[in-house]
Parts: sequence; structure tokens; C-alpha cells
Amino acid sequence: MVAALWAPAAQAASLQYCDKGVDPSPAQKDRLFRFGALIKQRLEESGQRLALVSRSGLDLAGLGVRYSHAGFSLKASPNAPWSVRQLYFACDEGRPRLFDQGISGFLLGTDDPQHGYVSVLLLPETHAEPLERAALDNRLALQLLASTYSANAYAFNRLYQNCNQWVAELLAQAWRGVAEGPQPATGVPPATAEGETQSGQATWAHGAGPRAEAQRWLREQGYQPSVLDVGWRVLMWAAGWLPWLHTDDHPEDDLAEKRFQVSMPASIEAFVRATVPGARRIEFCHRGQQVVVHEGWTPIADGCQPDAGDTVLTLE
Repeated sequence: MVAALWAPAAQAASLQYCDKGVDPSPAQKDRLFRFGALIKQRLEESGQRLALVSRSGLDLAGLGVRYSHAGFSLKASPNAPWSVRQLYFACDEGRPRLFDQGISGFLLGTDDPQHGYVSVLLLPETHAEPLERAALDNRLALQLLASTYSANAYAFNRLYQNCNQWVAELLAQAWRGVAEGPQPATGVPPATAEGETQSGQATWAHGAGPRAEAQRWLREQGYQPSVLDVGWRVLMWAAGWLPWLHTDDHPEDDLAEKRFQVSMPASIEAFVRATVPGARRIEFCHRGQQVVVHEGWTPIADGCQPDAGDTVLTLE
């Protein structure tokens, strides 16, 4: 029953994602597939079983954002080794869904098939093992899935959720136990086929439930969402011009300053860097036939320009 809630890569490809990107040409797809194979090979060689992965997708350079979408790459994925478990808004269904998608399919959700970036975080076993267990726990993953999507969801409100907020909240549920030991039962009813509890969203309305616990823990640990200074234009869109942008979950002070506090891959990576000793970061980019592989927390230069110590490969 639970297995039917997850869409494998073939089924997921038939759905319309709002973060779908452009339709690459056959030559561009071939380069993206080879780029994906290179990343998958590095994941396999890492000796790890889980990686936190982020990719460029929507063009948000005007907001100073390189990465728009994150998920968990799992060696033991029920779909295929190293498939990415993630949240997408399924436009044709009008609701968020969780999907297992191969690395190559994950890369296809980009606005620019000619030029793109991928960031991979590898974690020590103390943090990787509980996160892998949580990411593969269908019941928990669905309990953390909100019924209403908003691309600019406020990180500390449960009215909406975006793809990266689901990642942050699952990470929080996994790591609460690392420091605190086993957690007591919350009394949350089991998940239904829609990813909600049998009693509906009213369960979380009074501060109960796994999303409330996750957000509370993130606050206590000093999690800082990405601050997007958007200006009046995006606020007007969010007032109703686009169905997956909203303002009614954001603090009034933020709206007055024309900014959103949103979970983005950059904020999740910064949190991991600050709280997980021994976490490693590998960044990949491609531009045409060139691939650059960079290890460390500093970003690859814009334009996929290699620096000293970077590995430069050719997609041939």
C-alpha cells in the first residue's frame, strides 16, 4: 500500500512539474546523462550510502541563488541505486508529491541544459545513518509532507511547504535523536494515502505533530533560512498572480521589507556545515563539454570556471 505512494522515475517523467525546466535537445540530454553518470560514479566511490544533493534549476541568479532544489540521494533507493528522494509540485494534480528519481532525471529539471551545477554533501556515519533511515521511512516522509505547496513557503510556518523545507524537516526529525536519544511517541495518527494523518491537518494546528517538532528543533539549533530580497514585483506575483507563491504565511515585518525567509539548498548546506563536524562538500558543474569538480565549502566561480586544485574533465 505504501509503495504505491512513491512514483518511480518512469512514472514521474510523465507528470508535469512546475520546476520542470526546458525540454533539452537529444544532444543536451546525452551530455546531462553523462554528467549524471559521472556524479553517480563519485557517489559510489565515496563509500557512503546517502548524500544530500542540490541542483541548479530555476534561474534565480537575480536573487543571488545558484541552487533551487534539494533531495536525498540514496544508494538503497527502491527505485534504483542513488535515486533522489524529493518533493515536487505536480502541476497536473495541483498538489505536492514525493518522488524517487534517478540522477539523470534529477538533472533534467533545469532552465539551462547547457550549463548547470550540482552540490553533494557527504556526512559522517553518526549523521548519515539516521538520515538514511529517516529518508527511507515512507511513513515518516509522508507525515512530513504538507498538503499545500508554496514555492516561497516561510520556513517556520506549517501552512505551506516547498521542496527544500521538506528536506530540512526530514533532516531535523532524523537528527533530533542524535543528540537527544530515542524520541517519545507523538500520538500522531498513521499517514493516509494522501500523506496526511487520518484526522487531517488539524492535528498540527495546535503545535503537535512531526512538522511542528522539526521546525521547533531547527529553531533551537540556530537554523537560518535563506533571506530573499524580492522587491514589489515578486510580492505582487505572490499576492495571487501565480498559484504556487503566497504571502499569508510570512511575518508582517518581512513583507514590509519585501523579503522572504525560505528554506533553500544554501541554507540547508550552511546548517550542515555549522552543526555536523566532518561533513564534506563536492561541487560539480558543466558547461558545454567541460566538467569541473571542486571539493570544499567555497563555491565554483560563476561560469563553471576552474580554480587551482579543481579537477577538469571532458564529456566525450
